[in-house]
Amino acid sequence: MTSVSTITASTITAADRAFMAVALRLARRGLGRTAENPSVGCVLVRDGEIVARARTSDGGRPHAEANALAMAGEAARGATAYVTLEPCAHWGRTPPCSNALIEAGVARVVVAVEDPDPRVDGGGLAMLRAAGIAVVTGVETAAAEAGLAGYLSRTRIGRPTVTLKLATSLDGRIATATGASRWITGPQARACGHLMRARHDAILVGAGTATADDPALTCRLPGLEAQSPVRVVLDSGLALSRSARLVATAAQTPTWVICGQGAPSDRRGALEARGVAVIPVATAPDGRPEIHAALAALGERGINSVLVEGGAAVAAAFLKADAVDTLALFRAPVAIGGDGRAALDGLSVADLDGAPRFRSDGIECLGADTLETLRRRT
Repeated sequence: MTSVSTITASTITAADRAFMAVALRLARRGLGRTAENPSVGCVLVRDGEIVARARTSDGGRPHAEANALAMAGEAARGATAYVTLEPCAHWGRTPPCSNALIEAGVARVVVAVEDPDPRVDGGGLAMLRAAGIAVVTGVETAAAEAGLAGYLSRTRIGRPTVTLKLATSLDGRIATATGASRWITGPQARACGHLMRARHDAILVGAGTATADDPALTCRLPGLEAQSPVRVVLDSGLALSRSARLVATAAQTPTWVICGQGAPSDRRGALEARGVAVIPVATAPDGRPEIHAALAALGERGINSVLVEGGAAVAAAFLKADAVDTLALFRAPVAIGGDGRAALDGLSVADLDGAPRFRSDGIECLGADTLETLRRRT
């Protein structure tokens, strides 16, 4: 008989991987819904049969383990729990999930990723082992880390992950010389963009885009309207119009404006009176909010993932700051010409060795358009 202390990755079975895959699918369903907590999946299995499956609730609580245990009831006793992230070990707004698993009488816990949160950081696993529960780690870790990337980034380095979304012509233009841009890409690509909004905690644009387009920045896919992310505007001097849609609807969909430390107090008060959260941060030499300071401020407020949608100057600023983790490049089969507006206005590269570089992670067809996903080169 294998003792608890000697259970390692070598004891991982095909069934362990299969049940963890179910937990991973559950976790993915919660992306964009659980900040500041991560979206975690939990599956309880007894005698080879799933007795409960759950994910972290919208808003971050209850946690996945608590939901699964409530669903299983007495069937949890003697079961194996498959969890995509180490069960928590600290008291917060809810009791520790490790305690709940122990009290429910589970016999074995299989974990994909250990939690780097200093309040956990192996403590949950230690509690389980001390209670005589068999613990296995390292099951489908790479897949789990991909789904937890935003949370892991915020916990480890203090900032959310960033996806930069660009929708361009074949020659890298986002609008004609007159500013016409609706629509470069087709309906399938635009629907995919709205799904990306639903899967991120926040969506970010610059003040120029907010003024020129007066966007709603909501998810408008049928059935997912309630999943609109926090809307963030980079606006150094708080120039955003008080009549802008983002301001007018701040009570329905959270709107945050990140500005410079010296932004006019009267403008700040006017925005805050309309329900907009104003967040002053350090500025870059050009007077605009410094990108890493802005991301740190979002991380402090529990944002795990940010979708940057524009405009061109903001996209270039994030690339210059080496702050883009994923590039979602939508391309339409249309040519606009050299007088069109460039997708990365202001990104000036003198030396190719210093140019931002990415690796392609795949291309998919969306009607007549394509979406290429690129990851930061490390």
